[in-house]
Amino acid sequence: MKPRESLVRLKEFQVREKQRQLNQLQTMMTEFERMTKELETQIVFEEKKSGISDPSHFAYPTFAKAARQRADNLQVSIRELKVQQDAAELALAEAQAEYEKASALEERDSATRLRA
Repeated sequence: MKPRESLVRLKEFQVREKQRQLNQLQTMMTEFERMTKELETQIVFEEKKSGISDPSHFAYPTFAKAARQRADNLQVSIRELKVQQDAAELALAEAQAEYEKASALEERDSATRLRA
């Protein structure tokens, strides 16, 4: 195997790995959003059941308070994952550019070898 072929395979692997990481982040964000919506539904149900919707009220349901805190924590995590997603998209674009460059060099070398 030629050194350039190895480089192309390495770059291709890096692109696939970056894409996998990006997909994983997107999946996590989607799951966290689903969990947040589920918690919000439970909070509304608890508030209706108790008749108290003010979280600062002394008789506010404990479950609703805990669910609200979990939902807030998930929102923070989603924002953090969004930052990671932006970085992963940038890294993927860079890896794809490097792969395309390595592929172009390999094609050029192959064409040169065929003409020789």
